[in-house]
Amino acid sequence: MGKVSIGLRGWRFDEEEVFTDDGEYRPMDEMDDDTQTRLFRLSALVGSPCHACWLIHGDENIVMCNEMNVVYGEPLAEVGICSEHETDFLFWYFEEGGDRFRGEERLQDEFLEWFADGGRAPEGYAGMEHVDTDPDDLPEPPESDPSELNVELPEDEQERIDLRDVDMSRDYPT
Repeated sequence: MGKVSIGLRGWRFDEEEVFTDDGEYRPMDEMDDDTQTRLFRLSALVGSPCHACWLIHGDENIVMCNEMNVVYGEPLAEVGICSEHETDFLFWYFEEGGDRFRGEERLQDEFLEWFADGGRAPEGYAGMEHVDTDPDDLPEPPESDPSELNVELPEDEQERIDLRDVDMSRDYPT
C-alpha cells in the first residue's frame, strides 16, 4: 500500500492508516490524530470555493468561483485552490520562497496576500503533473463525531472569554 489523496489532491494519507485490507474505511478511533483531523477538515473543504477565485470574485459573485480540488498546508490554515490556480500556488511556493512557510499556519495568509497583490505564475509555468487513479471509486467514509476532537483542559488552564466585551478597534484576521 502507498500514499493516497482523498477528496482533494494535496494531502496524502498512508493507505493502511485509512483503509482496511478489504478497501473499506477504518473506524476513526483506529486512525492517528493527524489523520482524523485532516479527514474531518476535508469533509468541510470538499465543494468549497477556491481561495484564489474568492479573492478575485468575492462573496458578491461567489457563484463564479471554481470549487477547490487541491489542498496544501495545515488544517484550518490550508490553501484550497482549483486546478486553474494551482500553478499560481506552486510558482509562489517553489519560485517565490513560499516553501519557507511549510508546516506553518502562516502559509495560507502569505500565499493569499501574494495572490491578492497580483502575484501569478508566468504564462507557461508547468506546475506539477498529477496521476488520478479512479478517484470516484472510493468507499463512503465512516460517520465522524467532531466531539471526539474536543480536549478537556484542567480547570486552572481554562480561560473564559466574554464575547460581549471584544475590542472591535483591533484588526482581526478573517
